[in-house]
Amino acid sequence: MYAIIKDRNRQFTVRQGDVILCDFDAPKAAGDKVTFDQVLMLSGEGVSKIGKPTVAGASVSGEVLGMEKGEKLIIFRFKRRKNVRKKRGHRQLYTKVRIQEVRG
Repeated sequence: MYAIIKDRNRQFTVRQGDVILCDFDAPKAAGDKVTFDQVLMLSGEGVSKIGKPTVAGASVSGEVLGMEKGEKLIIFRFKRRKNVRKKRGHRQLYTKVRIQEVRG
């Protein structure tokens, strides 16, 4: 059984035991429980449920494993022939979540 969930502006295809990186507003401690209520599609055992926009009564629960930094992004701005250059970097902080159960 698998589900397609929506977390903020990203969509994930998840199964039980998968590990995903989520972008939450507040940092969460390892061991906390997380529930995703926005399930866009639910499929398993030859039956599929497609939500309009979400599947009613479906949810996905997971456990927080810890925090992790994403890959480094380089932001480089310049104006040619003006000797104007700005180089900045950014690493987004993500929360690693292991999917425990897909309920439909």
